[in-house]
This record gives sequence, C-alpha cells and structure tokens, in this order.
Amino acid sequence: MANIALLASKILRLEGGFVDDPKDHGGATNMGVTLSTWRKVGYDKDGDGDIDVDDLKLLTRADTTNVLKKFYWDRWRADEIHNQSIAEILVDWVWGSGKWGIIIPQRLLGVQADGIVGSITINKVNSIDPQTFHSKIYQARLQFIDDLVLRDPSQERFEKGWKNRVKDFKFS
Repeated sequence: MANIALLASKILRLEGGFVDDPKDHGGATNMGVTLSTWRKVGYDKDGDGDIDVDDLKLLTRADTTNVLKKFYWDRWRADEIHNQSIAEILVDWVWGSGKWGIIIPQRLLGVQADGIVGSITINKVNSIDPQTFHSKIYQARLQFIDDLVLRDPSQERFEKGWKNRVKDFKFS
C-alpha cells in the first residue's frame, strides 16, 4: 500500500514558502496550501478572529502534511492504492489542479469521470498495469498544462515549473 509520508516529504521539498503572486489563480499559498484550503481546515492560527493570509504565513510542515492527508491523499483514497508511484502522481495532480486530478485519470481508466474516488475507481487503479497507467497519467498531466496555457496565456510564466514538477514523479 502507498505511504503518505513518502509523498509528504516530496511535496514539502517541491513547494516553497509563502507566495502571493497576483498572476497565480490559486492566490496566496504557503508550502502549497492555498488560503481557500486553509479556510476549509478552519484554524485561526493567530487567534485574531478570522482566517486570512496572516494565518497562512504561520503554517508549519506538520500543518501542510495534515492538509495533504485530509484534503488530497484521503480524497484519492490513496491508502488503498497498491503502487506508491501511482498514488504520488495522482495525489500530486489533485493537489495542484483540484478535481481535474481525479476526473482526467478516471477518463483514462474508463470509469465514470465524476471526480469522486469510489471502489470502482480504486479497483481499476489497482488492476491496471501500473507502469502503463503511470505513463498515461504523466502524459495527460503534461497535456493538461499545455491546454491550460493555451486557454489562458497569462499562465505561461508557470509552465516550465509545472512541467518540471511533473518530471519529479517518475515511475519506480
């Protein structure tokens, strides 16, 4: 079974600290956690009565790992995925692209592409050849980035970094 600790270590290595780039549609982030996601966590870290950028700036590595587990790893039911490389590339995709990191892989698997990982999706993930499936996911992620930049040229400045990130998710 896949192990979240291995992915958490990789995510924390790949993500920087606090960033608030006005061209980034995700808005302010710290270690890859967006403000909108932190608001779902519901923790006012500085105790001032609201959850805002000041709270985001106070995130710890443990906070990021907890967010990864609750909102991304568990969303993909990754504890049930047999192959670590598959779990990592899938969870990282939903981490960076939301529901598309589930819907597009579901399309590749030939199951209902509803953005909800149920037993049919998990069984299919675990029954398909992992190396072949990984290659399909890898290529689909690169195509997703190309399509995103084509639709919104303002995102071109992030393209190289996004593609380099995908390259960090090799099959092993």
